[in-house]
Amino acid sequence: MPAKQNERFRLKSIRPSGKKEESFFKLVYEIARQIPTGRVTSYGAIANCLGTKLSPRMVGWAMNGAGKVRPKVPAHRVVNRNGVLSGKHHFGDPNAMEKLLKKEGIAVKNDTVIEFEKLFWDPTKELGFQ
Repeated sequence: MPAKQNERFRLKSIRPSGKKEESFFKLVYEIARQIPTGRVTSYGAIANCLGTKLSPRMVGWAMNGAGKVRPKVPAHRVVNRNGVLSGKHHFGDPNAMEKLLKKEGIAVKNDTVIEFEKLFWDPTKELGFQ
């Protein structure tokens, strides 16, 4: 991705100093909003991007509350490290997450994203923090 294009995707809230000007959940939501349509990432990948690679469960907690957040957060694009729709029960309708992913052209079988590795979006790499 060219440098100028990459700049517009950078997180506004993360400072090189590492200071936390925003809450952890807000940073998680900001990253999740940048996941492109038709792509998925994992709780752990978001945690790693935020410098807390041992906190994927906290990312999961943030995603659990994402339904009430505005602007909207595409929480359906965040799955576990194996591509499993582990957060599907937090959508009200247990099939909602799968329906939303399929609407974006993402194939799901047995609650698992097909071709997960191919569709995986790594925020650390894609946002230029690597």
